[in-house]
Amino acid sequence: MNPMSRIKDFNLPDLGEGLTEGEILTWLVSVGDTIELNQPIVEVETAKAAVEIPAKWGGVVAKIHVEAGVTVEVGAPIVSIDTDPSAGPIPSAESLAAVQVAPAEGMVEPGLIGGPAPGGRTAVLVGYGPKTVTAKRRPRSGTTAAPVPAPASTPAAPSAFAPAPTPAAPSALTPTASSATAAPHVGFTAFIRPEGRSGPVLAKPPVRKLAKDLGIDLFTLTGSGPLGSVTRDDVLAAATPVTSAPVTLTPVAAPVAVDGNRERRIPIKGVRKLTAENMVASAFTAPHVTEFLTVDVTRSMKSLERLKARPEFRDVRLSPLLFVAKAVLLAIQRHPMVNSTWSGATNEIVVKDYVNLGIAAATERGLIVPNVKDAGRLTLRELAEALNHLVQVAKSGKTPPADMSAGTFSISNVGVFGIDTGTPILPPGETAILAFGVIRPTPWVHKGKIKIRQVTTLGLSFDHRIVDGELGSRFLRDIGRFLEDPEGALLSWT
Repeated sequence: MNPMSRIKDFNLPDLGEGLTEGEILTWLVSVGDTIELNQPIVEVETAKAAVEIPAKWGGVVAKIHVEAGVTVEVGAPIVSIDTDPSAGPIPSAESLAAVQVAPAEGMVEPGLIGGPAPGGRTAVLVGYGPKTVTAKRRPRSGTTAAPVPAPASTPAAPSAFAPAPTPAAPSALTPTASSATAAPHVGFTAFIRPEGRSGPVLAKPPVRKLAKDLGIDLFTLTGSGPLGSVTRDDVLAAATPVTSAPVTLTPVAAPVAVDGNRERRIPIKGVRKLTAENMVASAFTAPHVTEFLTVDVTRSMKSLERLKARPEFRDVRLSPLLFVAKAVLLAIQRHPMVNSTWSGATNEIVVKDYVNLGIAAATERGLIVPNVKDAGRLTLRELAEALNHLVQVAKSGKTPPADMSAGTFSISNVGVFGIDTGTPILPPGETAILAFGVIRPTPWVHKGKIKIRQVTTLGLSFDHRIVDGELGSRFLRDIGRFLEDPEGALLSWT
C-alpha cells in the first residue's frame, strides 16, 4: 500500500446558499494533533455567518495549507489528514537522508528498519529495499566523492545506523560509531549530525518547526524524551532565559491603558429605562412600515405669518408644528382607522373616536412623549396653547405620568434639529407616528417654473397589521394637501 494514500486533503466544503468562498478565521487544531471524525477543526466566516467545520476523517493533522485570515474558494484544500497514523510515520526527505545505507541482515534487531522481519522479510521503508551494491553519495562542494561499501556483519550494537568504513574523503553524512547506540523511534525523525558532531538527533516534526521558529539549533540540545529525543520543553528551555517570567512565543503589543477617570456611568433607570423597554417591545411587536412625502409648505408659512398678525394670536407662540398637528387631526377624521390600537388579548382592533395627540420631546431625562388629551375638540388657539404648555413642562422635567399615558397618535418634530425626516418607532399601543422634517428653501417646480419654495419632508410609520399601504398613503397624502394649502383645507374639510 502506498503510504501517501493515507494522506487525505480536506477541501473547503460548499456551505450552501450559493456561497463560493470563505475566510479562515481560526484553526482549532495544529499540525500533529490527533483528531476524531466530525471534530470541529476550523472556523470559517462567510457572507452569512461564522461556522465551525468538522473533520471528514479521524487521524492526525499532517499539514495546514491555509493560514488564518486568508480567503479560500470552495473546493480548495485547506488541511491534510493522516488517516492511518498507527502505520508509522510517512517517509520524509529527512528520514530518507537518515537511512542512506541499508545494513545487511543480522546488523540490526528484527523488526527495525533495515533488519529481518517475521516471515523472512526485511524491514525497510516502503519503496526502498536493502542495498546490496556499493552506495554512492553526492560529494560536497570542493571534495571528491568516494564509494561507500556496504558494511559487513559485525557484532556491533544493533542500530539502523550501522558504522561504515572510513571513506577516502570525510563526509558529513557518514554515520559514526556513536550513532549506533540507539534506533530511531516511530514518530521521530533522525538527523545525521554535521561533521564534528556525534550521534543523530531525534525530534518530532512539530518540535523541529518550533526550534526553527525560535532559532534554536537542535544539535546543541540534550534530549530529555524517549530514546534521548528532543522535546518541546527542551526547545522552550533553551529559548527562555533563567527567569520566573512565563514563556512568550509571539510578541504582543502592549495594551493601551484605559483611564477609568475618563469614563462616566449613567444608571439606566426611570424614564430612560421605561422608554428603552417600550421601544424594544414596539419595534419587535408591531410590523413597521414607513412612507415619505416631500411637500411645498410655502403657503403654510405665509398663512402662519398672517395668523401671528391677528389680535387673538398675538400673545401665543406659533410654529409650523401647529399646522402639522391640525393637519393630522383633520386627516384622522377622514381616516379613523389610523387612530386605533391592536388588542391581541381580545383579538380586536380598538378604534378611538378621540385623539390624544403626543409630541415627542427630548429632555435631560430621556425621550418622552406627553400628549394633549382630546386634541381634536380644541380650537386652533387652544391647540397652540396646549402644545406650548406641553413642550415647556417637558423641558422643565416636570411632566406628570398622566400626560404621558393613553396616547393615540404621535408627532416627532425632528426638523428642530435640522433633520430632513426619519423612520420613527411607534409608541406602544399606537398605530401610527409622523416625523416632521426641517423646512428648507428649495428649488421647486411651481406653476410650470422653477422657483425657490419652502419644502419639507414627512415620514409616516404605521403598524401594518392595521394600516395597509393604501390607507397609509391616503392618510399621508391628506396631511400633505393641508400643508400645501391650509386655508383652503380648513374651509373645505371643516
